[in-house]
Amino acid sequence: MYRNNEIRTRLEGVMMMVIHETDRLNFILFDESHLEAMVTFWGNEEVMKYSNGQTDQEKFPQIIKAYQKCHKEHGLSVYAIEEKATKNIIGAAGFNIEKSLETIELIYHFEQQSWGKGYATEVARACLSMAENNGHVKVVTASADPRNQASLQVLKKIGFQYKGMKWFEDTAQEEPYFEYYL
Repeated sequence: MYRNNEIRTRLEGVMMMVIHETDRLNFILFDESHLEAMVTFWGNEEVMKYSNGQTDQEKFPQIIKAYQKCHKEHGLSVYAIEEKATKNIIGAAGFNIEKSLETIELIYHFEQQSWGKGYATEVARACLSMAENNGHVKVVTASADPRNQASLQVLKKIGFQYKGMKWFEDTAQEEPYFEYYL
């Protein structure tokens, strides 16, 4: 079993940093080896239809560097999610950190083949544990497109408190807004 911040070598010789794990999933620091997998979630229009559309693949290297820097500076970031059984990267989860660690935003996205397996709930719970263990986080926020009932149910299931509708510039719409207090 891997522990926080251990490095393990995969069979193909690629070094991966496992940041956190659950029974079925590993949180891994994004690196260039994940570019192809990123297309299956962030580059997929159906996956991203409730999140302002798919991300341009040309931006993936910049995103990787930003998340690596965020992890180095804050000890938290957005991570590649590896399914232990297959060793495939199936999504991303973690935190967007804007100004400070006191209030951070939970995010998660999964490839379509991984929907309906409970992975979003599993990573969201793990993320809350990571935030609590960090020691600096006071509030975790989250929002979802009002049409994304699956994500809204996950947030309610794991104990986020609904705070009302809030306008988001990045999606140019009002969305249900939630907070979780540590």
